[in-house]
Amino acid sequence: MALNIVLIEPEIPNNTGNIGRLALASGSTLHLVKPFGFEIDDKRLKRAGLDYWQHLDVIYYENINDFFKKNTKAKMVFLSSHGTQSHWDIQFEDNLFLVFGKESVGLPKSLLEEHKSKLFKIPLYSDSIRSLNLANAVSIIVYEGLRQLKT
Repeated sequence: MALNIVLIEPEIPNNTGNIGRLALASGSTLHLVKPFGFEIDDKRLKRAGLDYWQHLDVIYYENINDFFKKNTKAKMVFLSSHGTQSHWDIQFEDNLFLVFGKESVGLPKSLLEEHKSKLFKIPLYSDSIRSLNLANAVSIIVYEGLRQLKT
């Protein structure tokens, strides 16, 4: 049982470090798509990932085209506050790719348009908030996936 966490152009090293730690804890593979908003050896990334980074299954891509070219046959879902389907409706399966956008703007508009049928969101129950922190959102999705796959 494995999931794939994909971060398209992550900007905040602490989030990426925490997500790396989550990937390791959940048995997931982390896919990081450049450009990053930080250097991969950033102390904040390492601090958030603690000393776990060396044990992490992480794959780096030069850009979004490189990612899609290398994963043409992968089954993917896309997470965005612009999604119309709830994350409760994701049909999790082994090796599913969970694709998240960058912290400031989310997924590129082209991906939102191209993958409308596979676009999901985490419901928010307050009009006073636009979105969740990326690391929190990834945690919610990954552990819902693990719950579904274990039952």
